[in-house]
Amino acid sequence: MKNIISSAILVSLLMMSVTFATAQKNVNVKGSWKMEVETSAGSGTPSFELTHLTETTLTGTYEGRLGEAKVTGTVKGNIIHLEFSISDTKIEYDGTVDSDTMKGKVKLGSMGEGTFTGTRKKP
Repeated sequence: MKNIISSAILVSLLMMSVTFATAQKNVNVKGSWKMEVETSAGSGTPSFELTHLTETTLTGTYEGRLGEAKVTGTVKGNIIHLEFSISDTKIEYDGTVDSDTMKGKVKLGSMGEGTFTGTRKKP
C-alpha cells in the first residue's frame, strides 16, 4: 500500500514539474514591433526592433517621438521588460507577451506613466 501511495505521489510531482516547465518557456520576441502608447504626457506609436542575445536577454532599437535609442531587456516566460535612455531619462516597458502581441505599463522617468499595446509586424 505504501508503494502505491508513493508511486502516485511521484507521478503527480512529475506531472506538475512538466506542466510548470512548459508554462515557464520563454517566448521569442524577435522582430519588428509597432506599439501604441498612452501616457499622461501624450500618446505615440513607437517601433521596436528586438532580437535575443540569449533565451532571456534582449537587445534592439527604439524609434519614436522621443527619438532613437538602443534597447536592452529581458523575457522570462511571457513577462517582458524593455528599457532605454533618452536625454538622461530612463524609459521602461513592463508587460506580457502573447504570441504576436504584448501589453503592459510604461514609465517615462519623471515625465509620467502610461500603458502600451504592441503588435509584431509580419515578415
